[in-house]
Amino acid sequence: MKKYNFDRIIPRTGTNSVKYDGVLHTFGSEDVIPLWVADMDFRCPEPVVEALRQRVEHGIYGYTFVPDGYYEALAGWMEKRHRWSVRREWVVFSPGVVAALHLAVNAFTRPGDGVIVQPPVYFPFFSAVKENGRRLVYNELKLENSRYTINWDDLREKASRGARMLLFCHPHNPAGRCWTAGELETLADICREYDLILLSDEIHADLTLPGYRHLPMAALNEEIAGRTITCVSASKTFNLAGLATSAVIISNSELREKFESFCRKVHTGSGNLFGYTAAEAAYRYGEEWLNEVLEYLSENIQFAQNFFRKHIPVIEPIPTEATYLMWLDCRKLGLSPEQLGDFMVKQAGIGLNNGAMFGPGGEGFMRLNVACPRALLERALERLRRAIDHDFSIR
Repeated sequence: MKKYNFDRIIPRTGTNSVKYDGVLHTFGSEDVIPLWVADMDFRCPEPVVEALRQRVEHGIYGYTFVPDGYYEALAGWMEKRHRWSVRREWVVFSPGVVAALHLAVNAFTRPGDGVIVQPPVYFPFFSAVKENGRRLVYNELKLENSRYTINWDDLREKASRGARMLLFCHPHNPAGRCWTAGELETLADICREYDLILLSDEIHADLTLPGYRHLPMAALNEEIAGRTITCVSASKTFNLAGLATSAVIISNSELREKFESFCRKVHTGSGNLFGYTAAEAAYRYGEEWLNEVLEYLSENIQFAQNFFRKHIPVIEPIPTEATYLMWLDCRKLGLSPEQLGDFMVKQAGIGLNNGAMFGPGGEGFMRLNVACPRALLERALERLRRAIDHDFSIR
């Protein structure tokens, strides 16, 4: 018998939720089922809630340092779930992975340097490069047989032009890829050949679906570990994004000192006492919850795939290997990105992320977050079916 009930619908309106309370600002309508922002509509593991409750009841929330228990829990989790031995001294605090992207770009590159990204990809990758005065270099992924792969020839060509750094999304958001060992080894070879620093965003590492295994980039071999900055967090895994606590793992002491030096300049090292408390409890006691939620997410993805196949075949989901984010190929609708976004909101009444925001190759796609009770997902898909049947059957 399962311990957790993910079918329970928990109202989130009125909690300052970006996902729910931000729909009017984002979509221009409150009559929208929000399946966009990458957080879950599920209550956190009970041990996390209890740990926070105990800390809150203490009543004093003064300055704190990172507790030993947090480092121990993080290292234990990485060893158990990903077979990666992480030393305490390798771990640097960051208030979030997006913040870490900006910190790393500043720490390891200079204004005007080329930084490679692989679109369609999580859109803060772009701003981390452009807003810090670096040169954005696209290595667009290839979509072949409903599966994204890296364009190796293009990557080598772009790297040969003097790029300094590569931002790697692993697992990939929004394409849902869990990169294979062979792909990671090829990427490592290219980074070595062209002396690229690799930032590996592994925030979705714990959300690989049944049949797939995440291999941390830095666990591949010592050489690639020496040029890799790995970003991880309990925030996606255990639905703790609002607690702003992430870890940056850097085994190379020289690179780590550069990163920490820039962190000191902008004073990001103090952290969040509730974030540490929650993350430690999650890593120590949240595995049962995670295993159950992964099963539920896998079933949601299968439900959605079957629904599209049976009722909305004009939209084709790209197979999802990791994350709870489905990447929907809507190109057969023949709509521009603006028209597609308007259709989803105004005709279908659902709030998704427009694929165009993920950069080149994202046009004509939409990103769907299925980390919600199945009844809510079914209601949203039914709205979409009715809108498709009405608007496209009369053309």
